[in-house]
Amino acid sequence: MPAKSAGKIALAERPVEKTIARCCLRPVLWHIFAAMNRSSVSIGLVLLLLLALPYRAPAPLIYRPGEGWSYEIPGAKGDWRKLRAKDQLEIAQQAFDQKKYRLALKAAKRVIQLWPLSDYTPKAQYLVARCYEERKMDEYAFNAYQIMLERYSKAADVQDVQHRQFVIALRFLHGQWFKLWGHIPFFPSMDKTADMFEKIVRFGPYGEFGPPSQMNIGAAREKEKDFPLAVRAYELASDRYSEQPAVSAEALYKAALAYNKQARKADYDQSVAGQAISAFTDFMALYPGDPRVADCQRIIAQLKQVEATGNFRTAKYYEKEKQWAGAMVYYNEVLIKNPSSPLAGESRQRIEILSKRKPETLPSPAK
Repeated sequence: MPAKSAGKIALAERPVEKTIARCCLRPVLWHIFAAMNRSSVSIGLVLLLLLALPYRAPAPLIYRPGEGWSYEIPGAKGDWRKLRAKDQLEIAQQAFDQKKYRLALKAAKRVIQLWPLSDYTPKAQYLVARCYEERKMDEYAFNAYQIMLERYSKAADVQDVQHRQFVIALRFLHGQWFKLWGHIPFFPSMDKTADMFEKIVRFGPYGEFGPPSQMNIGAAREKEKDFPLAVRAYELASDRYSEQPAVSAEALYKAALAYNKQARKADYDQSVAGQAISAFTDFMALYPGDPRVADCQRIIAQLKQVEATGNFRTAKYYEKEKQWAGAMVYYNEVLIKNPSSPLAGESRQRIEILSKRKPETLPSPAK
């Protein structure tokens, strides 16, 4: 048989994938396809067809010296770029007024990048923050406002900027989710929220938004159930704004409430209950005419019961471990700190029983 005819027959007998690979693909890929099974080849061919389809990027990536990379919409005019900072800022402001926030953001950023020392740069930075805020990118907006305060405080309307930061932080305090890359919702974060309020306080501790921000730091810590940090924030507010009675009283009361919440979680740390009682007592002493005094008295009675319960449980634990002296100490604490507690009678009985076991090491029961 002629060599030419033999070659045709051999080609006809080869597997389909080898024929396709030889006819349609580059020779270098032939060996890859030869090692694949039919299903793998099918998947590979689909991928190659998809890659071969015509594709036009909706926003081409363009690099410009001094500006870096940027996206341009196909067919859009590039006349928004100006050669002077003043003209560039005007473009940004016009776009913002027309609610074209993407264009306004690009134009304002260009002012900051090309003319960082210009007199128009502070206004451009403010526009960047406003654009982020209008686009619901609150974390980006807050940080842009913070840059405004840190770099251009002399040119900034501090009252307006801090008010906008405060409103943004409040939204997060009330449960708004933070976003990954400014777009993907990624759960609330009271830690980040507290950090926002801390930045407001650091820049203007005695301004209009200083006291409420310091109080909201405590509120954020309470929401994440970090009561020690909440107490610290409230106590700092009470001390720092002692000349503002309304703020100081509210802060001291909130600190006492935070102690109270912590005490109800710490069964074996009775010092927290004692600290809560002291905080409520201080509040009543400093503000005897406050309408919340009655609530303080009620809570103190509850805390004493909590304290007695904690001491009783601790005593039972020591008794279980056969540490009679330690058990006696905590039973005695129940009698001393809350003699009217229902547990006082049982504590007295346990003291009498334990005192017979090892009298030389046990304290006398409280009367």
